[in-house]
Amino acid sequence: MKTTHPRPRTTRVTLAAALAAVLLAGTACSSKADGDGPADGADGVKAGPGIGEKSIRLGALTDLTGPYATLGKSIVQAQQMWADETNAAGGICGRKVEIVVKDHGYDVQKAVTAYADIAPDVVALPQVIGSPVVAALIDDIERDGLLTFPQAWAASLLGRDPVQVLGTTYDLDMIAAVDFLTRTKKVAEGDAIGHVYFEGDYGANALEGSEWAAERAGIKVIGQKIKATDTDLTAQVSALRKAGVKAVLISAGPAQTASLAGVAASRGLRVPIVSSAPGYAPQLMKTPAAAALEAMVHVVSAAPAVSSDLPGVKRMVASYGKKYPDSPVDSGVLSGYNAAQLLGADLRKACEKGSLAREDVVKAHRSQKNADTGLGTPQDFTDVDAPASRSTYVLKPDREAVGGMVGVEEAHRVPGADEYLAARTS
Repeated sequence: MKTTHPRPRTTRVTLAAALAAVLLAGTACSSKADGDGPADGADGVKAGPGIGEKSIRLGALTDLTGPYATLGKSIVQAQQMWADETNAAGGICGRKVEIVVKDHGYDVQKAVTAYADIAPDVVALPQVIGSPVVAALIDDIERDGLLTFPQAWAASLLGRDPVQVLGTTYDLDMIAAVDFLTRTKKVAEGDAIGHVYFEGDYGANALEGSEWAAERAGIKVIGQKIKATDTDLTAQVSALRKAGVKAVLISAGPAQTASLAGVAASRGLRVPIVSSAPGYAPQLMKTPAAAALEAMVHVVSAAPAVSSDLPGVKRMVASYGKKYPDSPVDSGVLSGYNAAQLLGADLRKACEKGSLAREDVVKAHRSQKNADTGLGTPQDFTDVDAPASRSTYVLKPDREAVGGMVGVEEAHRVPGADEYLAARTS
């Protein structure tokens, strides 16, 4: 904290008192910024905010009461499972991991308040849900040098050293979605497709990708912008049906995907629907839209289905089912656990270099070029301006599968991704 004061024209006693006050204020600022961590630990490891002699504190700004409450609960539980496993194995750098969780309910103002409360006392944020939330906090996160893994994938979040978008971005996912539709001959040159998308960074970035890919394929995109509070998509389905679309992309939440599929099926718009990963949750398989979802929907995702045969995924699913037997194992579990494992690797690497200070944790993270947790494809974190991955899976809802989805296509590089990203940054 930097405080400036005009030079006082007063007596030596008053000047001394003023200087003492400045020093006291500076000490208070330093104490708040450093949490309970000393400048250097007894073990010789440089410390800082969130680092104590026996603890490493991490923070989570999540949604437990808003439109992504099911996702938030899964991520929180998965990351707590990782922390418990890590601590049982001796912790990190001789310290136990603690995760402080704050619920913002997908409300930006609540998230800003929660960040101000939590930021001084944590070393990193392995979870921040919501593109609008991260967008509102990103300048503060960069100022504080707080390594942050958003559970949001807007390309606008790239370019900040402490902020790491894991996997692909929304635009790449929609490029992959258009490729899937054309490659499997579900749509052809000259056709129109719909794109239902949330207002804000999530939807806008997804639309960038779909429009770019559609133009290359000779396809027209009919956009339908909605709010996060819109859960009845009857009007949007009617407009798309009238436009004669041959397929629909959706970049929204699970409630919107269920409404789109259910209404489309009932209104005779039985066309393929392709969703971004945040638009699906296995709980939808217990709704009246389940049959329509199974018949019409595919999901493009940077992560595999939790029903995958990957050994790391199978171990995670077994552990989660044992620890939380009453909770479904969904994509949020895999996403949260993956993020926690990646952060754990960063903390261990920073410890090996002798410092758990925030800036050194960020440096440790940015040095990882082939980070692989066994839960999907390797990721490259060395280019702050680029997505960590350019590969996606294609998944499909299945009410009988663990996590409510099965794999349709294994991970493959998004066609045109290099060309698109080069044009976007030029």
